[in-house]
Amino acid sequence: MTPPASNLRGIALMVLATGVFVINDTLLKLATDGLPPMQVLFLRGLAATFWGVPLILFTGNLRNLKGAFDRIVLFRNVTELFAVLCFIVALANMPIADITAIGQIAPMVLLLGVSLIYGEKIGLLRMGLIALGFVGAILVAQPSGEGFSIYAILAFFAALLTAARDIIGRKVPAYVPGPVVAFGTILVVMAGAGIATFFFEPWVAPAPHHLMFVAGSGFFLTIGHVAIFLAYRQGSTASVAPFYYTFTVWAVISGVVVFSEWPNLIASIGIVLVVGSGLAVVLLDERRRRLLITA
Repeated sequence: MTPPASNLRGIALMVLATGVFVINDTLLKLATDGLPPMQVLFLRGLAATFWGVPLILFTGNLRNLKGAFDRIVLFRNVTELFAVLCFIVALANMPIADITAIGQIAPMVLLLGVSLIYGEKIGLLRMGLIALGFVGAILVAQPSGEGFSIYAILAFFAALLTAARDIIGRKVPAYVPGPVVAFGTILVVMAGAGIATFFFEPWVAPAPHHLMFVAGSGFFLTIGHVAIFLAYRQGSTASVAPFYYTFTVWAVISGVVVFSEWPNLIASIGIVLVVGSGLAVVLLDERRRRLLITA
């Protein structure tokens, strides 16, 4: 059983990751106002590389950089590339609330995956709490119900690929540091987005405010990738994955602060369910730990 202190560190890192990813997505959305989506991804990759190089140097991981080309690391990061490409195309063609709702299947798929592949025990009570968090996330997202289109299918694949990325990430060798994995992810996604924009989009000259948005997005993307990778390395998947739902809470905060969009009563109930289910998972882990100590 993963030590409770490690679980708490993993949970804290997941909450941090979802928060900075929402900041990244907010800046990314602002940048797409006037720029093609693949070009925005490519420019964000350049900015993230700019931020990632000092991270590699200051953490003393230059000598470990070859770990970014480890077979499992590359497999994980290519999976992330396809998830991002599916997400950005869906984002350009369907309501963001629908994408958010569909994306909430990722933690469920992840937990089922690690249970089947790695034999990590979940338990019916924990699954029930995760399902409760899923319901809360749907209440927060409140999809419009416009029907299932090809873009909704792309959003569905993005969620599946996100779960697959984290399942694969569990097998990344322990000697490959988190910053190296994150930097490798940035490079792979940037290269893929660059190829996509070259073949499928006209190049548009970015304005100064576009460059500011992608620079900030790249910074928070770098922090997010490090945090989410370390979250699953520090804590057990069953304890950490439910806190992926805090993404929706951060998204509501972003909507209020940046876009002046206040949550309605249904969304507020959803936030309570998301936070409550996550706290219940922590309390469940603490109860199990005490039972093991007294046994």
